[in-house]
Amino acid sequence: MTKPLMARATAVWLVDNTTLTFRQIGEFCGMHELEVQGIADGDVAAGVKGFDPIANNQLEPIEIERGEKDPAYNLKLKYNPAAAGEEKRRGPRYTPLSKRQDRPAAIFWLVKFHPELTDGQISKLVGTTKPTIQSIRDRSHWNIANIQPIDPVALGLCKQTELDRAVQQAAKKKAAEGELMSDDERRKLVSTETSLSMAPEPRLPSAIAGLENFSLTGAEEKPDTADYSDAESFFNLPDDKSRGDEDEEDEDDTEDRRRQR
Repeated sequence: MTKPLMARATAVWLVDNTTLTFRQIGEFCGMHELEVQGIADGDVAAGVKGFDPIANNQLEPIEIERGEKDPAYNLKLKYNPAAAGEEKRRGPRYTPLSKRQDRPAAIFWLVKFHPELTDGQISKLVGTTKPTIQSIRDRSHWNIANIQPIDPVALGLCKQTELDRAVQQAAKKKAAEGELMSDDERRKLVSTETSLSMAPEPRLPSAIAGLENFSLTGAEEKPDTADYSDAESFFNLPDDKSRGDEDEEDEDDTEDRRRQR
């Protein structure tokens, strides 16, 4: 049920001016019964001025009469045609001024470590605009050189449960589209407590990275078809004719040397 305007001040007025039960007032104002009892005891909402729901066109007097007669009756908020369609706006959440300077660092962290998130999801998480996200994605932001990625949860811009929910939704959408996730993307779907308790995976040295699938068995060896049955062909010995020619040349050289002497 929709709560009335200034719910706590309305509860103060109902406690002071009616005999409704704490449960009835709590149900109408969206508060817990013990909180309403604290208002009656003066421990809660001290100094808050009562807000008359009848004078402000939020409650009919007949509703209070019915509630006072029947403790099980629940008050009904008066219908206001002027408020029709005035639902909560959908858009980026409000970010306090003290934390707005941290938004680029949070966006940079989300873009770097969770690229599966859409601009709309990032906008809802940290309360920013899509042009700002796009400028950080393509590194055209005016202060991109000085932006360092920082976890938005650590900055207080969003809750860990909200971040986990957005990542899981992005993963489901990616799986529905038929895209495969890498091991790093699957690891990001694990909750923070589980990921911190996991043992680190062994990593190969950077000098041999990429060679883990290398194998020498893939090379095909060509069979050697040479005939080694003849010893002379095995050692590539010259034939008799060529050896005879070489011997004649050696004798001619020796004869020439003798003549010169």
